[in-house]
Amino acid sequence: MASKVPGNFMDLLVEKVAFANLATIMPDGSPQVTPIWFEYKDGLIRINTAVGRIKARNLDRNPRVAMAIMDPANPYRYLQIRGHVTRSTKDGADAHIDALARRYLARTNTRSARPARFALSTKSRSIPAMATAERRHLGASGENFRCA
Repeated sequence: MASKVPGNFMDLLVEKVAFANLATIMPDGSPQVTPIWFEYKDGLIRINTAVGRIKARNLDRNPRVAMAIMDPANPYRYLQIRGHVTRSTKDGADAHIDALARRYLARTNTRSARPARFALSTKSRSIPAMATAERRHLGASGENFRCA
């Protein structure tokens, strides 16, 4: 069952330029974590990676993911998302990485010669809230959102 992100954490997804740490599962079952750019659109987390990268190979084998998106102004405030990849496509992946580069780097394109990319979409399950003192086109839908 998909859950909604609490309103007081939406700024991490749509307003602030926040990085996420994406965790995937290696063939031996150990975690692999990568800092990534992401986009939140139509209720999905969308990420982008090059074909053949470790995270891409891991997601081809096992679509489960976890992400932590930290507030750039306060790293103790974060959104944790657990879910699975619901869509992977090469269509539009180059345009997507260019859009991410505009957001994160204020550039119109990333490189003149780049590897084939794909985009992924992810879906979430639930959102527990927590208080303390988420060219291949990847879209992730969170199965769990956890907020701090």
